[in-house]
Amino acid sequence: MTLGKKIKEAQSKIDADRKYPVIEAFELLSTTSKDSTKRGFDESVDVVFRLGIDPKKADQMLRGSVALPNGTGKTIRIAVFAQGEAATAAKEAGADFVGADELVAEVEKGMMDFDLVISAPDMMAKVGRLGRALGPRGLMPNPKTGTVTPDVAKAVADFKSGKVEYRTDRDGNVHIRIGKASFDANKLAENFSSVLDEIQRSKPASSKGKYIKNISASTTMGPGIKIDIGS
Repeated sequence: MTLGKKIKEAQSKIDADRKYPVIEAFELLSTTSKDSTKRGFDESVDVVFRLGIDPKKADQMLRGSVALPNGTGKTIRIAVFAQGEAATAAKEAGADFVGADELVAEVEKGMMDFDLVISAPDMMAKVGRLGRALGPRGLMPNPKTGTVTPDVAKAVADFKSGKVEYRTDRDGNVHIRIGKASFDANKLAENFSSVLDEIQRSKPASSKGKYIKNISASTTMGPGIKIDIGS
């Protein structure tokens, strides 16, 4: 069976005009995802929130982080810019790369073997020099996401256990990964609920009209499924 036929088969199970109750949506995701064993990987599950905000206005741009109760199913590599006791604590918490001037130098030379960057406040003046390397990849630490903090060890532990960052894109959408296709539908629903609560809590005061216009979920290779949060 060709990939095209598989996609068509998956799409045939979904009513593109229907919004599905949360649990039903995630149960349906598991039936439309590709065979992870045959394909050699466990597909990710992503959710997209289409928001009624003006992305051109700085006060309506969302950026933050949210803890997923069941994690994402992905092991992330974390780089921490810290020194002294903070650096020691970060290493003990499981950070993959920890350092001060020497780590800044490594990144300046092109070392980018990490998925997330955390920095102690007193290191940000030096980390700021890495803007050209970290910025385009969305890796620059930010207090809003909890990646600039005096307690770097706690931040490492939180992100290792399933905390994820989010931000609105240029079109006013938020894309966020909430797990793997192999997750039980109830676990995906719990992760989704945590994200939904965070998005609703973060509604900009200046946003007018309907705030959450549409929500859809999909696996890496699967079709999108609209979600009805009213259910």
